[in-house]
Amino acid sequence: MASLDQLSVLVIESQPTMRAQLRTMLSSIGLAEVQFAVSAGMAVRRLREHRYDLILCEYNLGDGQDGQHLLEDLRTHEIIPLDTLFVMITGERNYERVVSTAELSPNDYILKPLAAEALRARLMRALDKRDAFLPAWRLMAIGDTPDAIAYCKEAVDSYPQHIVDFMRLQAELHVSSGQMAEAEAIYREILSGKYIPWARLGLARTLFLSKQYEEADRILTELIAENDRFIAAYDLLARVREDTGRPEAALDVLRTASEHSPYRVTRLRHVGALALAVNDPAAAEEALAEVVRKGKYSDFRDPEDHVRLVQAQLALNRVDAASATITDLDRSMGGQPKADLCKALSTAMLHSHTGDAARAREALLGAAKAAPGAANMSVGLKQELIKACFDHQLGDAGGEMVMNILRTSADERTVETTRTLMKSRGLEKLSKEIEQRIQTEVKELISVGAEKAHAGDFDGAVAEMMNAARKMPGNPHVLFNAALALLRHIEHRGWNEAFARQARALIERARKLAPTSNRLSAITEFMHGLIKRYGIRPERVMDSADKAALFRRANARK
Repeated sequence: MASLDQLSVLVIESQPTMRAQLRTMLSSIGLAEVQFAVSAGMAVRRLREHRYDLILCEYNLGDGQDGQHLLEDLRTHEIIPLDTLFVMITGERNYERVVSTAELSPNDYILKPLAAEALRARLMRALDKRDAFLPAWRLMAIGDTPDAIAYCKEAVDSYPQHIVDFMRLQAELHVSSGQMAEAEAIYREILSGKYIPWARLGLARTLFLSKQYEEADRILTELIAENDRFIAAYDLLARVREDTGRPEAALDVLRTASEHSPYRVTRLRHVGALALAVNDPAAAEEALAEVVRKGKYSDFRDPEDHVRLVQAQLALNRVDAASATITDLDRSMGGQPKADLCKALSTAMLHSHTGDAARAREALLGAAKAAPGAANMSVGLKQELIKACFDHQLGDAGGEMVMNILRTSADERTVETTRTLMKSRGLEKLSKEIEQRIQTEVKELISVGAEKAHAGDFDGAVAEMMNAARKMPGNPHVLFNAALALLRHIEHRGWNEAFARQARALIERARKLAPTSNRLSAITEFMHGLIKRYGIRPERVMDSADKAALFRRANARK
C-alpha cells in the first residue's frame, strides 16, 4: 500500500485560517505534497491539469458552489478517476445536506472538529480499500472487462473483508458488457445470503435495463417503503415510471426524493422537466429557478436550463420574468457554444407567447441555423425546436432538425419520442420517410468501411468509419462499427494505443445508448482477446498516458 508521504493531495478550502490548520495537520501525519484551491472553479481547473491521489474538500466553500455541488460536477463529467479518494470535511450536520452529499459516494465524510490521528486512521482505511480494488480499476481503464471480472473473483481470497464489494463490482462490470443475466445472478446470490439495500437496487437496475419493468417497479417500491432515505432508489423508480408512460407518477417520486435530499442539481433539473411535461409550470419554475441559481457558480452550467425556465414562466404568463431570464442567459453565458441557440429559441417562445408571429419565426430560423453546430444540445431541446418549427409553418427547418436528431441521437427512446412528436403534428408519413433516409445513409456509410476492410485497406476503413461516427455520433450501429474498424486495424497491423483508446471511447458511447445490445458483449470479448494477444498491461498504458499528460502540461506552460 502507498504510504501517506507518497500521496499527492488537493485541499479545497476557502478560508485561509482553515487552510493553514489543514496544512499543519496534514504535514504532521506525513502528507507533504499538498496543493490548495480556494474555490470550486479553481479546483476544477487544477483537477483538469493534474491527477491527485486524495482530495480533501470543505463542504461550505463560501460564495458560489458548495462541496456537494462540486462533487456532483466531478462525478457527472468524469473529472476524477476511480482511484482518486474524495473526502468531504465539514461542520455541516443538517441531515438533508449530509444525505445529498452521501448519495454521491465520497470515499469518506468527516465531521469537524478534526483530530490528526483520527484523520490518519480514516485515510489509511480508505487507502487499504483503494489498493484492493486498484488492479480491477486499471484493467477497466484499458478496456479489459473480462480480466477485471476475473480479478474480482480471485481477489476475495486476499481481501475477504471486501467480498460483497467485489461481487458488486463484478455485477456492474457484467452490466457494462451487456451481460444482464450474469449481473442479475450475482445480485440474487448476494441477496440470498443477506438483505442489502444496494444489492436490491442493483437487481432492480438490471431488470430495468432488461425491460422487466413490473418487477423492477415492485422491488423499488418495497425498497423505499422499507428505507425511505435510500435516495438512489427514488431516482431509478422515477425512470421506470417515466419509461412506462407515467410521468405524473415519476414526478411524485422525484418530489419525495427532493424532500429528503433537496440539493442535487441533476434531480432538480429532472423535476423541472417532468413538471413541464405534466403541465405543472409552478413546480417547474421553482425547481428550474434553483437549478439556474446554482449553475451560476459552476464551470459546467448549461444554458438549456434558462430555456426550460422561460417555458415555465411563460406557461404562468410571467412575461417580464421570462424576458429577464433571457437577458440573464445572454449576460451570464453568452460565450458558451449553445448560448446563441438557447437565446434564439427562448426569444422565439417569448414572441410566440405575446402573439408576434413574425418575430417568433425570425428567431426560430436563427435557432434552426445555429442548431447543427451545437453538438451538446440535448434531445429534449431539439424536440422543442422541432415542435416550434412545425407550429410556425417552418417545415423545412423542422424536417432538418428531425434528420439531425436521428443522425446524432438514434437510441431507442429518442427514436420513439421523436415519432410520437411527429405523430402529434400529423406528420407520420414524413417521419417514416426521414427514418428511411437515415437508415439508407447508415447502411451506405458502413458498407464503404466494410468494403475497404475486406480489401485489406484497414487505414481506409478506419478513416471511413471515424468519419461516419462524426456524422452520426449518437447512432449505436455506427459507433459499434467504428470501434470494430479500429480493433480490426489493431488485429492486422499491430497494437496502436491511440486506436485502442478511441475504440474504448466509442464502445462506451454505444453502451450508454444501447446497454443491452448483443454486440456489446462480443466487441468487449474481441478487445480482451487483442489485449491478451499483444501482452498489454495496465501499467504500460498508464505510464504512456502519464508521460503524454506531462508533455501537454509542459507545452502549455511555454
